[in-house]
Amino acid sequence: MASLPLQSNPRAARTRAAMLAAGFELLAERPIDAIAIDEVVARAGVAKGSFFNHFSDKPGFAHAIGATVRAELEALVGLANAGVGDPAIRLAGGMRVAVGFALDHRDRAIVMLRGLELSTGLHHELNRGIRADIEGLVAAGLAREEARTSGVRYWLGLCNMAMLNAIERRPSRPEAAERLREMLVLGLAGLGVPGEQAGMVARLVSAQL
Repeated sequence: MASLPLQSNPRAARTRAAMLAAGFELLAERPIDAIAIDEVVARAGVAKGSFFNHFSDKPGFAHAIGATVRAELEALVGLANAGVGDPAIRLAGGMRVAVGFALDHRDRAIVMLRGLELSTGLHHELNRGIRADIEGLVAAGLAREEARTSGVRYWLGLCNMAMLNAIERRPSRPEAAERLREMLVLGLAGLGVPGEQAGMVARLVSAQL
């Protein structure tokens, strides 16, 4: 009888889940470069050979963990932006949700940032929402044409910095809201959004943190 593919084999699925759970714990403690595969499989309670049945290498393993958390964050952003048509407010709302996530779920935010260090490409599936909102800004004449090619990396960098500030400084909610307002003004203006509109969006969205 033919064997089931890994993704539909219950035992393989349990093995993969155990390694991902172990990796999550380890990534919350230190970067992937400081984690040995032996540590992962020992904590997961599986054979070392199992690792390479599911992951090509350590960066791929870290990416799989980070992508799981990023998908969770993107779902929260989608809920927050439901019914919002203004792309500037949508972008700002996404950063607000990211900062709130870092404040409320510190370990998960750390794991996501460590696992997705290389996921900044324009056409990466995880960046689809940001790409669409930036395209919307350009189409509306509210962002520079250069934002089409460089805006995703620019905005992701700002979001990552905003999350790291929340993780490392652990500010109060009002302090975090003020830092978010400043970051949004700078970020939107950097894309080309007129200063008055950037300020209005930043005040509106940061007040919701």
